[in-house]
Amino acid sequence: MMHLFHKISESCSKATTELYSTSFSSAIKLLHADVRQPIHNIYGFVRFADEIVDTFHHPDKAALLQEFKADTYTAIQRGISLNPILHSFQATVNRYNIDHDLIEAFFYSMALDLDKHTYDPQGYADYIYGSAEVVGLMCLQVFCEGDKMRFSELKMHARSLGAAFQKVNFLRDVKADFEGLERVYFPGCDFNNFSNADKAQIEADIQRDFTHAYQGIIKLPLKVRFGVYVAYKYYLSLFQKIKRTQAQNILEERIRIPNYGKVFIVAKAGVRSQLNIL
Repeated sequence: MMHLFHKISESCSKATTELYSTSFSSAIKLLHADVRQPIHNIYGFVRFADEIVDTFHHPDKAALLQEFKADTYTAIQRGISLNPILHSFQATVNRYNIDHDLIEAFFYSMALDLDKHTYDPQGYADYIYGSAEVVGLMCLQVFCEGDKMRFSELKMHARSLGAAFQKVNFLRDVKADFEGLERVYFPGCDFNNFSNADKAQIEADIQRDFTHAYQGIIKLPLKVRFGVYVAYKYYLSLFQKIKRTQAQNILEERIRIPNYGKVFIVAKAGVRSQLNIL
């Protein structure tokens, strides 16, 4: 009956992805069937850790995160966990030989969210690496399916894509982070006096990440390229909408792409894919 336990664990990871992120889960559906579940497994894991530091305000967050971290490594070592999210994650880690240093960096960044509220440039870079770039690298290890040369060629592009996504999230969620959690991720930013010039400087950095990421996307294996490209186009569209928004308005509303806009992005990406002009 072990296959049923594997199945229910994977179902939990998939449900977590679908309930927390309709955009990301939609992009996963465009990947080849062979790699969809492993990406759900990665997303479920990082989402649960993120919930600990962002949502569970009454329990002892530090204790919960440390316990989750210890349980993660125990699951990987044993090859099993009664936590279905960790069981499906360990299966992916062990199957695709995901580097444990990536997991350690991820937990380092999650721990920073427990009491770190502002960042200098180096701290910001470290946080972005651990919270987002390593997730891109985990996914890339799945996509490359053991092809070490391809992974080495694409890893910096994967890091750029993860960084672009995270920085767009930061801009989109400024109100919640600044007012709700008292966090300021962008170095040197004073959101009490946030100007269009400040915003433009951040956007220039994000644009460099997007440009570099695209150069890697077009080199991805065919079975995953379209799904990753759609995720890239969704975030790029969100970024472009943010760029058209005045700095002060960023602090007053959460920028979104409506559902019809998401459908258009997929349709347009599909046409470009059929014409082989990604």
